[in-house]
Amino acid sequence: MIHLFPLPALIIYTLFVLYPIVSAFLYSLYDWDGIKRGVFVGLKNFVTLFTVEPFHEMFWNAFGHNVYYFVIEMIVQNGIAFGLAFLIYRKIRGAAFLKMAYFMPRLLSVIVIGFLWKLILNPNYGALNTLLTEIGLQQWAKPWLGDPDTALLAIILINCWFGIGFAMLIFLAGLQAIPEELIEAARLDGATGFRLLWKIILPLCMPAITIMTIFTFIQAFEAFELVYAMQGSMGEPFRSTDTLAVYFYRLAFSSAGGAGDVAVGLGSALAVVLFFIVASVSAVSLYLMRKREVQH
Repeated sequence: MIHLFPLPALIIYTLFVLYPIVSAFLYSLYDWDGIKRGVFVGLKNFVTLFTVEPFHEMFWNAFGHNVYYFVIEMIVQNGIAFGLAFLIYRKIRGAAFLKMAYFMPRLLSVIVIGFLWKLILNPNYGALNTLLTEIGLQQWAKPWLGDPDTALLAIILINCWFGIGFAMLIFLAGLQAIPEELIEAARLDGATGFRLLWKIILPLCMPAITIMTIFTFIQAFEAFELVYAMQGSMGEPFRSTDTLAVYFYRLAFSSAGGAGDVAVGLGSALAVVLFFIVASVSAVSLYLMRKREVQH
């Protein structure tokens, strides 16, 4: 009977992970609206996605936003998270409170976070513009989500605030895995302060940094819930907050994706492309991490 123990987990994994992936690959080869019988078109959906307007323009617009999402999250979210993790690692006063306070946003739904911040950033009665006006910085008050120059950045920074706690715990685990003897030996050799951090701690923490980089990349390229909750499925204003996941939603589940009707086949082709982007970058990152571990 013991060999049947993993069966429930295997069934759930097959139904909710393997089956959708295989289905997406199959649907990407068909011209299908989700209702009528699909027509096999081979790789035509992929060709359309990359060569035919408006699909070509929408894809690269969304792809650029995903890359921007990743870069800002790496700098802001992971930079702050590593700094906080390092402070806690140094056993500063209030470390337990810091861990709890920065992880608390993870307890809330992303949709709830989105609606909450949409109220805070409201140009008419939002708390942020009201605060700026009260302290004499009314020239900084603006429609944060209505301005194409600030809408995506605002969403990314909110996502950074939401994800700092998780990233901090990953980095803290990496820091705590460093043998204390190595730190003491480095100090005896005269390494202190920034030199100790740069020459000893960061290299030894690279596995955690690599893992968090992969998590951040996956999160950035699958960005959907927060964008959808705050800006809807059109990536407003003027598609300045569009991402590949939001564009997939428009293609596969609405008539606003550029095809004039629901295009499950095109949407599935986009999902397959997104899958290969995430899988290939993750695989290369893991390979480089393991290669580095073998060398050291």
